[in-house]
Amino acid sequence: MKLATFMQPLHHKGWDYHEMYDQDIACAVHADSVGFDELWVGEHTSQRTEPITNALQFLSTLIPLTQRMKLCTGVLNLPHHFPARIAADAAMFDHMSKGRFIMGIGPGGLASDFEVYGSNGKDRGQMMVDCYEMIRAIWGADAPYAFTSEHYQVILKDAVHHALEIGYMPKPFQKPFPRVATTAMSPFSGTAKLAGAKDWDLMSANFNPTATVASHWQAYCEGAKGAGIKPDANNWRVARSVFVADSQAQAEDYLAQETCTLRRYFDYMIDNLATNHYTKIFKTRPDMTDEEVTVDHCINEMVIYGDVNSVTEQLVAFSEQTGPFGTLMTTFHEWDDEALWRRSMALTAQQVMPRLNDYMTPRLKAQERAHD
Repeated sequence: MKLATFMQPLHHKGWDYHEMYDQDIACAVHADSVGFDELWVGEHTSQRTEPITNALQFLSTLIPLTQRMKLCTGVLNLPHHFPARIAADAAMFDHMSKGRFIMGIGPGGLASDFEVYGSNGKDRGQMMVDCYEMIRAIWGADAPYAFTSEHYQVILKDAVHHALEIGYMPKPFQKPFPRVATTAMSPFSGTAKLAGAKDWDLMSANFNPTATVASHWQAYCEGAKGAGIKPDANNWRVARSVFVADSQAQAEDYLAQETCTLRRYFDYMIDNLATNHYTKIFKTRPDMTDEEVTVDHCINEMVIYGDVNSVTEQLVAFSEQTGPFGTLMTTFHEWDDEALWRRSMALTAQQVMPRLNDYMTPRLKAQERAHD
C-alpha cells in the first residue's frame, strides 16, 4: 500500500503568490523526506487562492528537491489544453524526472476556468478523452503526424525534415507511456466507470462522504468488467483529510478552533460548490437539504483526526465500508500551524501507514483473487 499527498492546493486570502508557492514547495519536500510515495498537484488558471496555474511547471521545480516520490498531475484539465502541447510537455517532464511521473487528467472543475477557455456548454468529458487519445497517438507514432477528432486536430506534415529531425515530437521516458489516472466526485461517477473501461487509475475526492467513495469503486468495476478488464484495487487512490496529533486531546483542541485550516477549507468548499449548485456531493441522504451541509457535517463525515491509534482505527473502519484501496491520498491543507502539520505528515507516514498496510495488504490480495 502506498501513501500520497494531494495538493489542490488551497490557500486563504492575504497571501501573495510567491508565499503560497513557497509553502507548497516546503510541504512537498517534507513529504518526500518523511516517506510519502507520491505527490499530486492540481491546476487552475483563474482562482487566486488555488494559485498553481500549471501543474507540470510547478512539479518541475521539485525534481531536484525530492528523491523518491512520484510527481503527479492532479490533474491536467485537458479541455483547456492543446494535445500537441501536453504531449510534448509531459514527455519532457517524464524524461527530466527519469520516470517519476504519473499523468493525472480531468475535464476541469472550475466555472471561471470554463468561462475563460470557452468550454461552458461543451462536452468536457469527451474533450478529455479525445485530447488524451490524441496525446497517446502522438507518442505512439513518428513524424509526419495527422490526427483529427471531433474537438482537436494535430497536423504536422509539410514542415517535417527527417535528416534534421525537424517536426519530431518527444516520446516519454517510460515505455510505452506513463500511467494515467483520473478523478471521481459524484456518486456512481461516470468518470469512474470510464476509468475502469479505459484501464486508467482512479482517484476519489477527499470531500466525498464514505458511501460516495464506495460507489466510485462499484462504477469502476462495472466499467472494467464491461470492457473485459480485471479491476485492480491497487490502482485506486482514495483521498481523505487526515490530521494526526501526538494525543487525541491535541487533535480535538485543534479541530475545535473556528479558524483552523480544516474548518476554513470546508467553509470555502461549501461556498464554492454552492455557486455551481453542486452541494449534493457533500450529502449523505437523498432528502438532505443544502442548509444541512455545514462545516461540522463535513468534518464529521470527511475528516479523519486523532492520535496514531485513533486515526488508524478510523481508516480501517472507513476501508471496511469502501473496500480495499491501494493508495491513501492525504490532502494538503494550508499550514496555519506549520509544526503541527509537519508532525502530522511524519506520524501518518511513519506510524499510521505501517499499521494500515498490515491490515490492507491481505485484503488487497483477497480482492485480487476474487477477480481472477
